[in-house]
Amino acid sequence: MPKSPRQSVRRKGAAEDHQAGNRVNLYDAVTARIITELEAGRLPWVQPWGASGGTGPSLPRNALTARNYSGVNVLILWGAVIEHGWPSQSWLTFRQAQEAGGCVRKGERGQCVVYADRFTPEAERERARRTGDDAKAIAFLKRFTVFNVAQCDGLREGLASDPAPLPEREVIPVAEAVIAASGVDFRIGGTRAFYAPAQDFVQVPPQPAFFEQVNYYRTCLHELTHATGHAKRLGRDLTNGFGSKEYAREELIAEMGSAFLCAALGIVPTVRHADYIGSWLEVLREDNRAIFRAASAATKAADWLLARRACPEQGKGAEAQAARADGRIAA
Repeated sequence: MPKSPRQSVRRKGAAEDHQAGNRVNLYDAVTARIITELEAGRLPWVQPWGASGGTGPSLPRNALTARNYSGVNVLILWGAVIEHGWPSQSWLTFRQAQEAGGCVRKGERGQCVVYADRFTPEAERERARRTGDDAKAIAFLKRFTVFNVAQCDGLREGLASDPAPLPEREVIPVAEAVIAASGVDFRIGGTRAFYAPAQDFVQVPPQPAFFEQVNYYRTCLHELTHATGHAKRLGRDLTNGFGSKEYAREELIAEMGSAFLCAALGIVPTVRHADYIGSWLEVLREDNRAIFRAASAATKAADWLLARRACPEQGKGAEAQAARADGRIAA
């Protein structure tokens, strides 16, 4: 018996409600996990690399495609590596493990990661063609399960492997190259590290002011992450006053952005502003999407700076390269 139009509408509406519920539940689940970590005084973007004999600092990557994971997935997968003491930051889906000639060991539990993007339904495209309006894209969020390569057997040789950690003497020139390639007005002096949005410059104390030389570069990367928010770069709102929730959001972006940069350069990330934990908790408890947005912005900032270093001529196009979807999965 053919369905009536009313039945079709009801079923379509129920499906849309179910999808919306899944999105809300996923946002809630990830946010709750981050809140638990912060309440315990642990920052998901600062991990005790090497403490358990596992891997060193680097961004998680897909072992088959060699693409890095991004956004909130970095925090999720970092946490899983540290929790289990796995010696690798490389991941595969169940099917990819089979494509790589191996398999996930029986009984192993995977890690949920998320894929966020937007698409435009054909009906919306048709409506836009009829009316001359712009077609409206719809955001979607999907779950995927991935497994660390340490949970797999029989994988073929030649998969993407973790990069060898650089000795500190080699890390420093690379960090200097990121600073120089950024094109940001970078000043050394004074006793405070800060970014001045109105004048668009970064200032940090001279290196001798830091007990450890690497802390100088951690601080530089933090302030450079702020600088990517300028209107002529990635265009975040940097006008909010100290102590506001919006100010705390920007500090959260800078903390994670510098951590992602440090990991990409082989530097162990550290927290620069632990005194903001209370403010971050307040933001996350109010908005279950805040950590997704902040992690996405942090990835875009890190990508922008790394793209400039990799190819300075691409500076004008780096924004477009960095502006990918929140938490896009690298599969």
